[in-house]
Amino acid sequence: MKLGIVGLPNVGKSTLFNAITKAGAESANYPFCTIEPNVGIVSVPDARLPVLAKMNHSAKIVPAVIEFVDIAGLVKGASKGEGLGNKFLSHIREVDAIVHVVRCFDDKNIVHVEGSVDPKRDIETINLELILADMDVLERKLSRSIKALKGDKSLQKEIDVLEKIKTSLENEICVRSMELSDEEKDVIRDISLLTAKPVIYATNVSEEDFVDGIEKNQYVKMVEEIAKKENSLVLPISAKIESEIAELDEEEKAAFLDELGIHESGLDRLVKASYSLLGLISYITSGEMETKAWTIRKGTKAPGAAGKIHSDFERGFIRAEVVAYDDLIACGSHLAAKEKGLVRSEGKEYIVKDGDVILFRFNV
Repeated sequence: MKLGIVGLPNVGKSTLFNAITKAGAESANYPFCTIEPNVGIVSVPDARLPVLAKMNHSAKIVPAVIEFVDIAGLVKGASKGEGLGNKFLSHIREVDAIVHVVRCFDDKNIVHVEGSVDPKRDIETINLELILADMDVLERKLSRSIKALKGDKSLQKEIDVLEKIKTSLENEICVRSMELSDEEKDVIRDISLLTAKPVIYATNVSEEDFVDGIEKNQYVKMVEEIAKKENSLVLPISAKIESEIAELDEEEKAAFLDELGIHESGLDRLVKASYSLLGLISYITSGEMETKAWTIRKGTKAPGAAGKIHSDFERGFIRAEVVAYDDLIACGSHLAAKEKGLVRSEGKEYIVKDGDVILFRFNV
């Protein structure tokens, strides 16, 4: 999973990126790797993995990972190449979802690029750049389809969909806010429209607001109203708190969160929100070699889940031996779970559930 972190200058975007990636680096359970100066890979926090690894004496733990991309260069005119606009747009096309950091705090010592704090205006600024970029892509696609229509009348349906979306974009409506049928979504699936990307609005609030109560923050309420209209998620976060967490070891981090009355770090909550937004779950394989989490979409059947490990597993799928994580832990071992009839043999139509511990049987 790849998440692109976007936002106007001085909203806390880079502070948040640095905090969550450094948090990943300093925790033994959350390995971190820098690929480029603005890209970091952080493991998905999953308390189930060390428990299973201990039970099965696994040599190593391999968590699922998320790639965070700190997308730079967004200013007014990015769609026309202003700032690092072209680089920004090419990076954002590659991500699965957008984490849009919105400034929701007042601080006279941190100058806002527009001179004042206004989440609605800031969101509209970024959305407009994405809309303009999408219109450019859509118009080129539409032009090609219209030319090809003379030789292929079946393209008329595609043209109708493209024109419908173009009209909405002209009215400054993002694709993610449009009501589209599955057939209409199929038409634009390969175009990679920026405004079709799902969004999490990370409302960056002051440390005081985050601890004392987000409900008092009027800026956050503005963002929540916008998100509701476009089916996006809102995740209140304090980049300042995350920066402080990033400097602590695991024991200090737990004590610090407890002192603030917070149960999870921003990274943990962002991961959960991302999985929810994209409809993702994790199943687990565990043995002496390794205990590993595998990320799949909700609704994936057993052969498709097996294919995540290797294409041969899917091609030669015979069955999946499945036990729910909670049942396995309650029994204390795979053998005990099997003796109690909690290890099930599932076929090709089985839909894998979050936390399933699976052993795949296959033959190629």
